[in-house]
Amino acid sequence: MATCIHSSRTTQTPPPPPPQTNPNIDDDDDDDGVFNNYVKYCRTNFSELVKSKSLGCVDPREKIEDLWLLMKGEARSDVEQEPILSSYYLDSILSHDSMENALAYYLSMKLSNSSLPSGTLYDLFLGVLTENQEIMWAVNDDLRAVKERDPACISYVHCFLNFKGFLACQSHRIAHNLWSQGRKILALLIQNRVSEVFAVDIHPGAKIGRGVMLDHATGLVVGETAVIGDNVSILHNVTLGGTGKDSGDRHPKIGNGVLIGAGTCVLGNVRIENGAKIGAGSVVLKQVPARTTAVGNPAKLIGGKENPVKLDKMPGLTMDHTLHISEWSDYVI
Repeated sequence: MATCIHSSRTTQTPPPPPPQTNPNIDDDDDDDGVFNNYVKYCRTNFSELVKSKSLGCVDPREKIEDLWLLMKGEARSDVEQEPILSSYYLDSILSHDSMENALAYYLSMKLSNSSLPSGTLYDLFLGVLTENQEIMWAVNDDLRAVKERDPACISYVHCFLNFKGFLACQSHRIAHNLWSQGRKILALLIQNRVSEVFAVDIHPGAKIGRGVMLDHATGLVVGETAVIGDNVSILHNVTLGGTGKDSGDRHPKIGNGVLIGAGTCVLGNVRIENGAKIGAGSVVLKQVPARTTAVGNPAKLIGGKENPVKLDKMPGLTMDHTLHISEWSDYVI
């Protein structure tokens, strides 16, 4: 593996990424534009990453490179605090010249087994990541999302190495790329290994946007025709599944900025519109309008169907799970 670590990157300069909007999620329901400037609802800012440039002016490639340099600095600091981890950090972070090299190496080590060598997976993963820069832009956004939204995340390198929700999501991005190219056997193999290693089962056909946080992620199941938008936060033990043996488009569509609480089931080809929030333990079988909160089994809208309480912040970013809990008139302890 040592000879593979410093593989050269592609020489062609990729075009800038498209706006951070999932083309499979409509924005018509964002009627008053309260989510247009979503950055103001984040818990932290990016000043430690971009000290001399405004966020909107930074080239995406520079953002990735800046973040990678920051992560290597974090790794060196961790090694100073815990010298026993020096070999681990050297192999995983410090010996690599780019984030895609490190990610390909780390995922290949995690997902390999006795009959599936890490070197084979490394070559496969690195090829996908270097040829499809859009994936790396999504990786960058996912890393930032976890650091901003999860108070348990102490650093970017901590997320990169230790958060299996993040690692499972990036493994899926590679598998989805292979699935889209018709390499379905390989894609399904990666899905199976991710399920075995990370306890996260995302079908490679599912489409996932950018800035996604899968918090804890244990027990997460996402079906083949599911779509997850940008800036979505999903907790553990969530199912985005079908309702039976129907074929075709049969799984949920999750809009931008949605927050889905732990233990929730969203079943069937239903839409959770932009900026909606689903309370923990809910079972959702019908469409949830934009900027509303649904709770319970079966899920009902807080405030009622005719006049639901409207959220004024993007729950996928604020991570507020208990706002409007007083609206449950029958809620008792």
